[in-house]
Amino acid sequence: MSTMRAMVLRQTGSALRIEQRALPVPAAGQVRVRIRACAVCRTDLHLVDGELPDPTLPIVPGHQIVGTIDAIGEDMPAERDWQPGQRVGIPWLGYACGRCAYCRRGQENLCDFARFTGYQIDGGYADYMLADARFCLALPDRLDDEHTAPLLCAGLIGYRCLVKAGDARRLGLYGFGAAAHLIAQVARHQGREIYGFVRRGDAQGAAFARSLGAQWVGASDEAPPQPLDAAILFAPVGELVPRALAAVRKGGRVVCGGIHMSAIPSFSYDLLWGERELVSVANLTRADGVEFLRLAAQLPLSVQTHRYGLEQAQQALDDLRAGRYSGAAVLIP
Repeated sequence: MSTMRAMVLRQTGSALRIEQRALPVPAAGQVRVRIRACAVCRTDLHLVDGELPDPTLPIVPGHQIVGTIDAIGEDMPAERDWQPGQRVGIPWLGYACGRCAYCRRGQENLCDFARFTGYQIDGGYADYMLADARFCLALPDRLDDEHTAPLLCAGLIGYRCLVKAGDARRLGLYGFGAAAHLIAQVARHQGREIYGFVRRGDAQGAAFARSLGAQWVGASDEAPPQPLDAAILFAPVGELVPRALAAVRKGGRVVCGGIHMSAIPSFSYDLLWGERELVSVANLTRADGVEFLRLAAQLPLSVQTHRYGLEQAQQALDDLRAGRYSGAAVLIP
């Protein structure tokens, strides 16, 4: 096969188009991956809708990728002895410099020179892609391709949010999409109490949250029956920030888990006072990937997916925007 299919975004605000492209050849330090599954992320939707700054265009979106290595460039890094036929995961963080102050402190997720899969590097809405061998992840064998793909962002970013929430026993989750449906299960396994917040009138979302072990579910503008120790915002809605601060106890923490959020309205200082904390999660590190995938291999995670063909990528994005499914959409080339 000397050509491949790719779903390409040429201009933000426009629909993806399917194109035939030449099969890419890996350069030094790269691997070529035959894509087996790519989950659809709300970040992809933010990209297509023009809500993320300065994307590389044209671009192939997608950054929750499971595939098989089928070609290897020269000068493979010693720490990544990949071989053709190995199954790998390719996440959002596609490159970090390794030299800046952030990278030296173990904060490669904040690297000023970082590049991201499906945003500045062609991603997984395709038959094949190239990836930096250092930023590919080994995958557990327990889950198949379709059910592993959502772990590579919804799972990884969600897990980083959960870690940021500290040892909170009463944990509020705002928005029950792909990330929350995984992290609720991890949190329940850790013995935490889950309080779910969904859009008012969203009976399907409320039922989904209860099915994942939430002991209380209410509308996002409701107060929980008792103060929370921490809350994680997966919904990219700025007006939820003061609501979540009002829902946590003194000394509690609110974690904003999205790469994009609508404007946060002004709020009274007394919502923050009492040593409440408001923090964000930016991207992920390879260490996050190793830690979470090891955990995922041990837990009985139930990953709810909805399968689409590669050429249905735009439909999957439209369905995500409209809230037509619970869990994660996955493209199967």
